[in-house]
Amino acid sequence: MSAIQNVMVFGAGISGKGAAAELAEQGKTVFLYDDTPKVLEPGLSDLLASHGGGFVSGNIEEVLAKVQQVVLSPAVPGSLPVLQEARARGVEVIAEVELAWRNYPGHMVAITGTNGKTTTTTLVGEMLKTLPVKTAVGGNIGLALSREVKGLGKDSWVAAEVSSYQMEGIKDFCPDVAVVLNLTPDHMERHKTMEEYGRCKRNVFINQTAKQVTVLNYDDPEVRTWGKYSKGTLCYFSRNAVLPEGVYMKDGSFFVKWKNKTIEICHKSELQIFGAHNEENVLAAIACGFFAGVTPDDMRKTLLDFKGVEHRIEFVATVNGVPYYNDSKATNTDSVIKALEAFPSGHIVLLAGGHDKMTPLEPMMNLIREKADMLILLGEARERFYQAAVSAGVENVVMADGFEAAVETAYKNARPPQVVLLSPACSSYDMFNNFEERGRYFKKLVHELE
Repeated sequence: MSAIQNVMVFGAGISGKGAAAELAEQGKTVFLYDDTPKVLEPGLSDLLASHGGGFVSGNIEEVLAKVQQVVLSPAVPGSLPVLQEARARGVEVIAEVELAWRNYPGHMVAITGTNGKTTTTTLVGEMLKTLPVKTAVGGNIGLALSREVKGLGKDSWVAAEVSSYQMEGIKDFCPDVAVVLNLTPDHMERHKTMEEYGRCKRNVFINQTAKQVTVLNYDDPEVRTWGKYSKGTLCYFSRNAVLPEGVYMKDGSFFVKWKNKTIEICHKSELQIFGAHNEENVLAAIACGFFAGVTPDDMRKTLLDFKGVEHRIEFVATVNGVPYYNDSKATNTDSVIKALEAFPSGHIVLLAGGHDKMTPLEPMMNLIREKADMLILLGEARERFYQAAVSAGVENVVMADGFEAAVETAYKNARPPQVVLLSPACSSYDMFNNFEERGRYFKKLVHELE
């Protein structure tokens, strides 16, 4: 790779800017390209200019003619015809996480799956902090991975959340511990088929050997079969089966059984997070901590202290005896199903809708019919969601004229023992820049109700 001097970073978001800064600091000439004209922060602009690069928009072919490598932000599909042409001319096209991997000499846990990535990665990051080495968390969470690993030595550990988008463009990426949490339909507008979506997810462990560990969800019927694709040491986790070896639950407690040794970590009643999906996240995190060398005592302490992540079934406030929960991170139907299942007694006033990802709605609506006393629909998706709800026999469905109106409708109708849950099953781009902005706005509105 020493011949690479001129690089185009495609996409000027968090990942793209981080990768561009990292490459420029290595002395490369970096052209940060975006389809939309942008004004860069002066520090980054000056850094790129000092090595003959800078921000460019418009004539992408002209930029591609000058470079030996393209680094892709997650939002940019590697299948674009212009990138195919560049590859044919010998230009290397890689994901930003691949760049991070090549620049990092230490150890890594990489976590992927349709749902639960952020909670599991955050939890693993907290466990890694108990090790006597430098640690970091990055990838699809926080800053660009190529920035988070900067300056870390060969003894360090990094917890990386990686998406299917990021795994599309890897070549040598090979974490010490690779985790696949689950697989349900998502991002079909990009991957087109479940087969291709699954292939991208499997890239997280595809380069592993027996020296590395592949952690798979035994309870997911598809992911369970993926051991055949891995050359890594296999470790399964399960909340339903007591495994002969692996990480599992028995009588509500979490256990690690490995090489004829069984260790109990804690009981689910001791945790501050709840729901079956979180039990799976905890099992996966325990597997990661175990193989990274975190002691059982430190894993236990971390789990008992962990309050969950923002925007994932996050308790906001109780208003007039009714608890309000922010689950803005539920951007697909499977996330919503997991959120609904986290409230065993039901009586949910559910706010859903947003920018429609066009995933099938029937399984989610069938559960809404059982669990929700009221369904309040908003955003671009509300018409399609309404038709699906009526078809599934959901009875109390209301269409809201905007986000504020949806929260107001919930406030006027919800009574104990009901709970109000924002769990959209959609991305946020019709009304907000991202799910974080949507979640914070929901919390602001709820606190105003108080």
